Amino acid sequence: MYKKLPHINLKEHYQFITFRTKDSIDFYLKKLENDLSLSNHIKQYKIDNYLDNSSLGAYINGHFIDNVKDIILENQSNLYEVIILCIMPNHIHILIKQFDDIDKIIKCIKAKTALRLNAKLNKKGSFWQKGYYDKVIRDEKHFEKVYNYIYNNPIKAKLKDWERRVYSLYE
Repeated sequence: MYKKLPHINLKEHYQFITFRTKDSIDFYLKKLENDLSLSNHIKQYKIDNYLDNSSLGAYINGHFIDNVKDIILENQSNLYEVIILCIMPNHIHILIKQFDDIDKIIKCIKAKTALRLNAKLNKKGSFWQKGYYDKVIRDEKHFEKVYNYIYNNPIKAKLKDWERRVYSLYE
């Protein structure tokens, strides 16, 4: 049995990916992550709701939003295509079409954004939490559900700069 499910690596498929800042993790989130009684879907939903209302590790505000967005979008032609992206203060949601290994994609995004954000915030060490959540998109209905979830996440969290936080290929 896996304690955590392995990442599914399907090139030319759509992937929903979420990762969060290291400093956003507290006892509640660690307890939630280790709760084996919850399905991964429910667990991730609870984690996202908690993070939407938490100020822990909420570094991605103001011009940092644009810095992160630029880094994610600049690599998309080689590794992935961004369908929709939402940059929350302490976590990120991305729906991509995957062209390369998912681990390589995440490593590229996290490394480049961590270098830039750590430098601008005068921080050292790990910026992002180790690991990430990913889910292969199964069908058109699932695609629409994930797309709408990402698009509406900053609106639901009542972020005044929600439009700045969202990039969409279709909008």
